Amino acid sequence: MGRKNRRNRQRNQRSAVERSPAEEEARRKAREQAAWEGGYPEIIKENKLFEHYYQELKIVPDGEWEQFMSALREPLPSTIRITGYKSHATEILHCLKNKYFKELQDIEVDGQKIEAPQPLSWYPDDLAWHTNMSRKIIRKSPELEKFHQFLVSETESGNISRQEAVSMIPPVLLNVEPHHKILDMCAAPGSKTAQLIEMLHADMNIPFPEGFVIANDVDNKRCYLLVHQAKRLNSPCIMVVNHDASSIPRLLVENNGAKEVLYYHRILCDVPCSGDGTLRKNIDVWKKWTTLNSLQLHGLQIRIATRGVEQLAEGGRMVYSTCSLNPVEDEAVIASLLEKSEGSLELADVSAELPGLKWMPGITQWKIMTKDGQWFEKWEDVPQSRHTQIRPTMFPPKDEEKLKAMNLNRCLRILPHHQNTGGFFVAVLIKKAPMPWNKRLPKLQRRAPAAVSEVSVTAEVTEAVEAASETADAPIVKTKNGDSKPCTNTEPDSNTKESVCGPPPAKKMKLFGFKEDPFVFLSEDDPIFPPIQKFYALDESFPKRNLLTRTQEGKKRQLYMVSKELRNVLLHNSEKMKVINTGIKVLCRNNDGEQYGCAYRLAQEGIYSLYPFIRSRIVSVSVDDIKILLTQENPFLSKFSKETQKQAEDLVMGSIVLKYEPDPLKLDTLQCSIVLCGWRGKTSIRSFVPKNERLHYLRMMGVEVFKEKKEVPETRSAETGQQREEDAHIKEDNEDPQGNQDSGAVNIGEDTDDLGQVEPLSEDEEKCAVDSNLDITKSSGDEDEKLTE
Repeated sequence: MGRKNRRNRQRNQRSAVERSPAEEEARRKAREQAAWEGGYPEIIKENKLFEHYYQELKIVPDGEWEQFMSALREPLPSTIRITGYKSHATEILHCLKNKYFKELQDIEVDGQKIEAPQPLSWYPDDLAWHTNMSRKIIRKSPELEKFHQFLVSETESGNISRQEAVSMIPPVLLNVEPHHKILDMCAAPGSKTAQLIEMLHADMNIPFPEGFVIANDVDNKRCYLLVHQAKRLNSPCIMVVNHDASSIPRLLVENNGAKEVLYYHRILCDVPCSGDGTLRKNIDVWKKWTTLNSLQLHGLQIRIATRGVEQLAEGGRMVYSTCSLNPVEDEAVIASLLEKSEGSLELADVSAELPGLKWMPGITQWKIMTKDGQWFEKWEDVPQSRHTQIRPTMFPPKDEEKLKAMNLNRCLRILPHHQNTGGFFVAVLIKKAPMPWNKRLPKLQRRAPAAVSEVSVTAEVTEAVEAASETADAPIVKTKNGDSKPCTNTEPDSNTKESVCGPPPAKKMKLFGFKEDPFVFLSEDDPIFPPIQKFYALDESFPKRNLLTRTQEGKKRQLYMVSKELRNVLLHNSEKMKVINTGIKVLCRNNDGEQYGCAYRLAQEGIYSLYPFIRSRIVSVSVDDIKILLTQENPFLSKFSKETQKQAEDLVMGSIVLKYEPDPLKLDTLQCSIVLCGWRGKTSIRSFVPKNERLHYLRMMGVEVFKEKKEVPETRSAETGQQREEDAHIKEDNEDPQGNQDSGAVNIGEDTDDLGQVEPLSEDEEKCAVDSNLDITKSSGDEDEKLTE
């Protein structure tokens, strides 16, 4: 009887608390508002030890201390960056200036007047803007709801990035060219990585630049956040790997039949730090700050930076950066690197490379303070009991001549009150010669000299580091007499090696997180490619050897593509690297597609990389046609222009390319090219484009896609069921490929409230020793993104 009574009580309780969706939404908003207004204790923005420390170090000019502290207590302004390599970046900028920014004028939120956003004077081409609105105001204010939805939608489409202003500085100072091979050592969450990818694709007419970006992070979960950021940019030149940056493996590549060490033209070394430059957005730092954080991170920062310069090519450039103001993490690390490089490195003078940016030069004298306030001016003053906590490299060099030759004044320290930003430190290092510990190793037999480019990636190939690296990574085997020796013959069967880059063996490397699927390149005689080539009339120059899948058995559901250079890296380093993700999806399997001549349809994600090679099944469309395709689910052919109908009548059913070319004589129309994936049905044409991307194109054409959030009626579920039945009938006519996720049209003026559910990812909020606690879920259909719970 007891269990029966409990079940009855539970049933009665459930019926008593059943509420409509509108009531649940109202309760959720009430809880959220209560949390903002008084649910959490207010953090007092004071730290006496912090003030005492930095006043003593004199990093702030005389007479500016009060301004410095006042700025730190103010919320950080919001900053957005328009992705520069997209062909429609100019259109987005035009839309922002003439629509959204104008609507923000003369608006007051909580008694605060919203200032018109202003471009960052030092960022190229007016592609970065800042405003006095904080993230909280943008999210919570009804007056800014339209602007917030715009930011969320464009961020998800990869056209806008929410990124702190000072975080944009390191990639700009790298001076990236499309042929550069780049390593981002501590990349998550990925805002700087996105900048590097944009710079590689500066020329959109080149679908596969010679260069690439290898983005690394030690945290397996944060690597998937990095994948999410990079995937928005749809580049075949990005690889995400999971390693400790201080011991990231030395990679090999094949050049003219011989293996050689891969050296990078550019390296971004944005190391973990104490993060006291982020006080304006990470207010927890106010109560947690102590000098102990910097003392504990100093050694790790030196190890990461040292590993970086080891893998830098001669003539290459490495940018070292932190979001800390502490010289123990900044100048001390740079001075240590320069001292042990014995002239192989030099600090570059970049004072003229960012006109408009206000910065302070690096300092040459500083002291060390313990968490209890005890000061030490030189290493000799440190008692033996503190030698494990305080190290000699934390102090300035004692030799005045050597210190002067380092030119530490060439470092840049950005103070918050100078341009209403966060605090930051940047130093640019140029590698003039191999590191001295590499020089002292015996040299291998030199290869015949080859033509060198601006920066020689093979400059140090003659060093024995290659042999040492291979030996270090090789497994240990027992000889007959019981001695141990490294086994260097770890090559798998040549046929397998040619096409498969599998996951690294567990015995050689400790793996954390998910075990990734292998990367399997298509063989030369793979039977699935000829039908694809014939159906889409792919040009003979199409690099089919760069196509890969993520399975060795069964049907290949998705085909991905990487650049030729990344293929080279993948094939020769499968046992050294833990690759999380690489490649861009270009083709998806359609189980019923074989009857139309091809089992694979085009994927919007990779269409801009694939389109230059397609010679057939291209339909040229007008602006009006684009609007119909993006706002209607299954428009009949009769709704399109006569020219479009004529082109479509000559095509059999199946996947097609929809191409719009702007008319330079009609300046009031969209002035950027658009390439969409579509499907030619029996009597209709539909587009396969993700919803946020549809909204983006519609905005560029001046179509209003915003509508205020409305309460969900209780009859919504019944209507949804009826709509599904109607869609099923439509599908019979359209022969929609199985598994498609991009076919949901956007009705003009429809309720777009789901846009508010995803907040744009900010930049390096978690980098500075702050736990992220992000819950990332796997999106359906992306079998290559095995995201952790």
